[in-house]
Amino acid sequence: MTKLTQTRTLGSGSAALTVSPVGLGCMGMSEFYGTTDEAQSTQTIQRALDLGVTFLDTADMYGPFTNELLVGKAIAGRRDEVQLATKFGNERGEDGSRIGINGSPDYVRKACDASLQRLGVDHIDLYYQHRIDRSTPIEETWGALAELVTAGKVRHLGISEASPATIRAAHAVHPITALQTEWSLWTRDVEENDVLATVRELGIGFVPYSPIGRGFLSGEIRSLDDLAPDDFRRQNPRFQGENFVTNLELVDKVREIAAEKGVTATQLALAWVLAQGEDVVPIPGTKRVQYLEENAAAADVELAKEDLARLEEVAPVGVTAGDRYPDMSSIDR
Repeated sequence: MTKLTQTRTLGSGSAALTVSPVGLGCMGMSEFYGTTDEAQSTQTIQRALDLGVTFLDTADMYGPFTNELLVGKAIAGRRDEVQLATKFGNERGEDGSRIGINGSPDYVRKACDASLQRLGVDHIDLYYQHRIDRSTPIEETWGALAELVTAGKVRHLGISEASPATIRAAHAVHPITALQTEWSLWTRDVEENDVLATVRELGIGFVPYSPIGRGFLSGEIRSLDDLAPDDFRRQNPRFQGENFVTNLELVDKVREIAAEKGVTATQLALAWVLAQGEDVVPIPGTKRVQYLEENAAAADVELAKEDLARLEEVAPVGVTAGDRYPDMSSIDR
């Protein structure tokens, strides 16, 4: 396929960051989605850069810590081509244990320095608060983040899974470039809980993670047998029992429309997200070149008003059965 030449801009004014129209989520290269293969993942990241998919997304908690090391090695010598995003806030131990959500200023500074070292870079292009620490005032967390920008360690700031009130409070301390939150044909909460309206009012970009519904919208997952024994989706409510059956009906309708357009269900799902606005940059995750190329090609899929209307009919807000996570308590609402 040909190299992507389009770009999109996240944020506005001094917070604006120009990125590729589709990014690459790197989480699954190190954890959560079954077996990992560092050589295969490195090849996928380098192929992404060759294709113009230059917006790479990682986090310190993926692995934990090993995903940043992987991404850092993969982009060595090509740093100038990359818009590099990572996150802090989900604190984990070296043994993989989950310590909790931490937004304290001291932790912010330590986490950033550790990420810079693992990534082997002198600055992070977009640094997200991964989850909201309710025990630390958001103003204190963002005061520390603003200091990182002043110090040149971080160029732009982002926030993930934050409520409208939290977004406004953080943005008042330092301009937010992007909100990263789940958004897809089967997760449309942000359209009805004022999150999308808030970021657009404030000129903040939107980075949807899991834009293919954790792979479900690809249509390739027909039963739990299609997932590795240690795949975290096996514990997801949307992949359980009657929820799975109900959600499969949605997927089959999406596949039908995709077939008529001559694209894959994955590409249709991504094209729908891309069609939601020029301020939207999805970051589908994959560890394989084949799927990376399929995802990148979605940037060239054009949806007519009739296509969007049909998708709205088959996948309206609230159509999906089941919560997004087994435990929704870490989601700021």
